Amino acid sequence: GLMWWSIWWVWIVAGFLLAGPVQAQDKKEEKPKPYRFTAFAVNMNSGPKAGMVDIVIERLTTDEERAGLIAAFVEGGQDSLLKALQKVRPRVGFMRTPNSLGYDLQYAYRFVNSDGTSRIVIGTDRPINFWEASRQPRSIDYPFTIIEMRLDTKGEGEGRMAAGTKISRSKDGKTIELENYGISPVALNQIKLQKR
Repeated sequence: GLMWWSIWWVWIVAGFLLAGPVQAQDKKEEKPKPYRFTAFAVNMNSGPKAGMVDIVIERLTTDEERAGLIAAFVEGGQDSLLKALQKVRPRVGFMRTPNSLGYDLQYAYRFVNSDGTSRIVIGTDRPINFWEASRQPRSIDYPFTIIEMRLDTKGEGEGRMAAGTKISRSKDGKTIELENYGISPVALNQIKLQKR
């Protein structure tokens, strides 16, 4: 239900912006080979709309880049975070959907668990819609797409995506709030790391 989604996305945004566990980023992968994932995307609120997507991670966000994004958000909120994301060079990867040539990704951070499973949080500075993209006006107030993939040791698993998203701080400044704008959440099923 909606409550589950709300709790889940607050956790995802926390992973996007807040300090992670000590073993968060694998230091041995500062210059990793590109990883290509395929997934079966399902629009959870609009019936049987689905399609295959490709997510290619060319590099991981560095700790320095992540610290800069966090500082931008703390200092200037969503607007500053958006500007900081847009300045990320080179991109961290790209994503292809059934109706697009591709979208650049500006953020990819990998959290590794002690059992070898992992969580990858991905962010980009624009709303990515899988269906009827041309009919969805881009709102400067809801500019982000955030993706989370939860993977086993083989690089397989499931994830979620929220497109057309607004990130803000609560009135007391202690928590991060995420508001979805007009684009339904998407489930990423059957995520698989493609072997070369």
